Amino acid sequence: MSPRRGLPAFPALPQGLTVAIEQAGYYPALVADVVGAALAGEPVVSFLVHQETTFDADAVRRHVTVLVLTETRLVIGHADDHSDDPHGMEDVATATTESVPLRFVRGVMLTHVVADPRNYVPGSLGREMTLTVGWGTVSRVDLLPATCGDPACDADHGLEGTIASDDLVLRLSADADGDGVLTQGMAFAHALSARIGR
Repeated sequence: MSPRRGLPAFPALPQGLTVAIEQAGYYPALVADVVGAALAGEPVVSFLVHQETTFDADAVRRHVTVLVLTETRLVIGHADDHSDDPHGMEDVATATTESVPLRFVRGVMLTHVVADPRNYVPGSLGREMTLTVGWGTVSRVDLLPATCGDPACDADHGLEGTIASDDLVLRLSADADGDGVLTQGMAFAHALSARIGR
């Protein structure tokens, strides 16, 4: 099928990003097109592609997230399995992109999961990490009962808690996705961290 007339032609994505999208294996032509349309020709500084498969009671669902950093924006692309057919006979995919100006990105958090920390090898940073990026669209409130420090006290001291921005959370596992995903995730997190808050 040829492109519809009147749609703008966007420059091809960088080869590394194209390869990563193809390796994720989830409708790569569709994912590449929606990401390219969102970038609108702006050069790519760094990227991260994450594919996830989930299982529910009656279906296997695939999901891919593409994060692209430019000099001015964080572009987030999601593509998912979706079906309006109650019998599941017809495949439908939904693809959504969001462009966040870097000045709105509030934080980048990396959580490293390290098995057997007693024998930790310096520089290895474990086999799994979680990348959290917040820009204020979604907030999470964690509340716990407040205490006074007296273990015998049974008075009600109210609640205490934290508010965290949780717009995007990706779990990256070398065991599930290969060592390269951790390297790419770290590189992307460093590049994004270096460009926010300016």
